[in-house]
Amino acid sequence: MKYKRFIDAAGGWSKFQKLLAVLANVAKNHSTSMANVASRFMLEQPAVGGVIIGARLGKSEHIKENAALLSFSLSVESKKLLQAACAELDSIPGDCGDEYRKPPFLTASGDLSHHVETIPPPFPSYTGSDGRTKALSGTIWEDLAGFSRAVRKGNSIQVSGTTATHGSKSIGGNDATAQTHFVIDKIEGAIQSLGGTLNDVVRTRIFIRNISDWEIIARVHGERFKDIQPANTMVRADLIGDEYLIEMEAEAQL
Repeated sequence: MKYKRFIDAAGGWSKFQKLLAVLANVAKNHSTSMANVASRFMLEQPAVGGVIIGARLGKSEHIKENAALLSFSLSVESKKLLQAACAELDSIPGDCGDEYRKPPFLTASGDLSHHVETIPPPFPSYTGSDGRTKALSGTIWEDLAGFSRAVRKGNSIQVSGTTATHGSKSIGGNDATAQTHFVIDKIEGAIQSLGGTLNDVVRTRIFIRNISDWEIIARVHGERFKDIQPANTMVRADLIGDEYLIEMEAEAQL
């Protein structure tokens, strides 16, 4: 049921059968299995370092077959045929694991209603007597400096400068891409906790430690906000905390 939902999201059963037909022809030409062709095709994509192969208990003959995956490469013509078949599919929304985190839920139960009554917010929120609602992510800095991760008043949500911090731990090491994705995930979680979504963001401000990282960070912002396109400013700054490469704040209007 889960994988059928992926097939439907990718364009439906007929498109899936066309892809399988191409895989079958390519596999025949390379004297290997369709599974090996699919795995080899993924291995030869830019930035892919490995694939996880599903092994079946008691099927020892798969060991020899899987080993054969490393003994051939796809021809240029085979790659073109597979690329053309994949181009006819619709893109699966989100990233790996998003089927459990955000709609459309491409899980076996679809809307996850079989598992939870409601999906809890990422961060706890508290409403004050002045009508403001604040979300706290639990970092050491929030208590130390006396601020909220995000504050909502009326239809406006303001998200504080956010670094790649989880509790007292920094996340992402020296990888600007990893830190930026974590920061945007955290900003998204804060906005969700106050009733909004990332689509409600109207402005972002990005502060970076190393000017050489600007394009790396800009590309991650572009990937996450490509269909939202909020107003944006990026500047180089001396960030507090030597481990942090990026700090980002956001404004959302519901």
